[in-house]
Amino acid sequence: MSHTTENKDKLVARIRRLKGQMEAVERALEGGKPCGEVLQLLASVRGALSGLTGEVMLEHLHEHVLHAQDDEERARATEELAQVLKTYIR
Repeated sequence: MSHTTENKDKLVARIRRLKGQMEAVERALEGGKPCGEVLQLLASVRGALSGLTGEVMLEHLHEHVLHAQDDEERARATEELAQVLKTYIR
């Protein structure tokens, strides 16, 4: 069973919190809040998303690279992680 399936409830809860944070940004913009407040909300969203991404990446590394069942799985998982990191870092 995949780590994202095992931790689905926890991950979905974090996604729902992110949705709530994005809705707060929308409300702030629609309500004409000062840009400093909007920027703070956006920074919070980015931090939460980075934390979620980091957690899933770390679980991927542990389950599919460090504890891979064979060299083929390890190579595939390593390549997947490398591709995600390329996109994430841009």
